[in-house]
Amino acid sequence: MVKDIVKYPTPLSVEYATDVRVFNDELFSLIDDLKDTITQNNLDGLSAFQIGSYYNVIVVKNDDGELLELINPRLIAHSGTVTTEESTAYYPDHSATIKRHENISVVYQDRNGKDCSIKASGSLAILIQRKIDYTFGATFIHKMSKEERANFEKRLEFGADIGSADYCPTNFKRDKIVLAMNILTGAMAAGFLVSLFIDNITLLQNIWQGLFYTSAVVVALDVIYFFYAQYEGKKYVSCNSCQIGNIIGTAAIVLFKLAVIMLLAYFFVYQ
Repeated sequence: MVKDIVKYPTPLSVEYATDVRVFNDELFSLIDDLKDTITQNNLDGLSAFQIGSYYNVIVVKNDDGELLELINPRLIAHSGTVTTEESTAYYPDHSATIKRHENISVVYQDRNGKDCSIKASGSLAILIQRKIDYTFGATFIHKMSKEERANFEKRLEFGADIGSADYCPTNFKRDKIVLAMNILTGAMAAGFLVSLFIDNITLLQNIWQGLFYTSAVVVALDVIYFFYAQYEGKKYVSCNSCQIGNIIGTAAIVLFKLAVIMLLAYFFVYQ
């Protein structure tokens, strides 16, 4: 019988799968359900967790397209490392770059309770590892670094594929340029205010020169910000429209503040 596949954000059935101890019709029915669901949805494999069962059972397609039944699977050995682009039915339309073991050895039992083992490499090894993850109540998200996981969860929130970057983040590297410009313009404003209480002409000339050279740095940073912000925005398709106005506005505001400071400084400081 074809079963509904558990999908995010619905949690998986339990934290850890329960090992099969009784090999009976209930188990055979579960395996048949897994096979039917795999076939109906054109999948490469499923864990029992993914159809709401708490048993430690997975079914995967081997390289020949044959469905393998792995009951109580255990990863006992591995070698090599490979980076792969993975997708899973739990996160529809999403994918992620994950590091996996390239070669693995797994022990398991068949539907008759007989102890078996399998050595796998390449795509089959990756598939088995991904399905075994589910038996621990985990998905490939648990293989990510803290930063990668936060990024993926943000993309889940925005409903975009991790590969397409089809969402608009709230934090950009260009924000650091804006911060630097704000610090410099703030320092210029402070310098101007201090100059209002100074009568020494030589000191005022030095302040003016400092303001002039700092303003040149701010203008250069503003130009860099304008072009880099557009480059960064192109990485996110949905940002092309929603961020261009913000980029132009931010650049214009910096120039406006700079112009006001320099205009006031020209009349009150420059002599």
